Amino acid sequence: MTTAASHPPTASLSSAWSALPLEYAIPDHAPSLAEAREYCRWLARSHYENFSVASWFLPERLRQHFFNVYAYCRISDDLGDEVGDPAASLQLLDQWESELDACYDGHPRHPVFVAMAETVRAFEIPKHEFSDLLTAFRQDQTVSRYETFGDLLGYCQNSANPVGHLVLHVCGYSDAERQLLSDYTCTALQLANFWQDVSADFAKGRIYLPLEDLRRFGVSEQEIRDGQNTASFCAMMKFEVERAREWFAQGWPLIAKVDRSLATDIELFSRGGQEILNAIEGQKYAVLGRRPAISKPRKLTLVARAALGKLVRKRRERHG
Repeated sequence: MTTAASHPPTASLSSAWSALPLEYAIPDHAPSLAEAREYCRWLARSHYENFSVASWFLPERLRQHFFNVYAYCRISDDLGDEVGDPAASLQLLDQWESELDACYDGHPRHPVFVAMAETVRAFEIPKHEFSDLLTAFRQDQTVSRYETFGDLLGYCQNSANPVGHLVLHVCGYSDAERQLLSDYTCTALQLANFWQDVSADFAKGRIYLPLEDLRRFGVSEQEIRDGQNTASFCAMMKFEVERAREWFAQGWPLIAKVDRSLATDIELFSRGGQEILNAIEGQKYAVLGRRPAISKPRKLTLVARAALGKLVRKRRERHG
């Protein structure tokens, strides 16, 4: 594990935390379990655009555990992406990992870890599923380009795939077959988000498009910087979109290998990711300066379709 001592301090930790919402800071004393649970519920619901649609389909007995996991992922992501100072982010991520260690050792202070300790015990979740995410967020502070698609997949292995593993664990699945299928879906979702946010990521100094692909299609970083949706750039994006579609297809069989409540969520997120790819295609792959988005009516259609799929699966089970 990387320790706080590994990164020379450039500012006090209190100063680094001040760049984030006040509620994120680690308190001097641990809250009660009830207070910690409420904190996680509040954080998840305050980011409703990311969470509430999925929570409609979750069994009531699992919702608090999903709130806990979501709260961990939300704050971890913000520690890496919202501080604005790589050195400060590295210090905060180290302190956050110390709280993760405390969670597994039985004495955390932050409400996320007080609540999550209950989830960890209930489903025997390995610590690395949480710490792998921190590895990816640290990587974002020091790596801004990926030479090959394989290098990018290595990043997704830590940045996206652990989220799928955590969901499977909470739903009672820990086998390698389902985790592999989940990896395909989570990586595909990550790729779809990368292709959607090329301009936004470049503004942060990052390019997730493999450099080998830029060279193959004759695309320069200057074109991305200037927002030039050239024919070469659009041809490259078409290639990347089709590659992401292949990863979605490889993960699709997972839907048939889990219970219907989780299957509904997986189908919803998979179709949502594919709709992002459809939106990119719909604007002829010209994503620079114009972020592709899913319309609200289309989102509602996806939810209705997922709900219908749940009913169909339920009828099939009922009738053998």
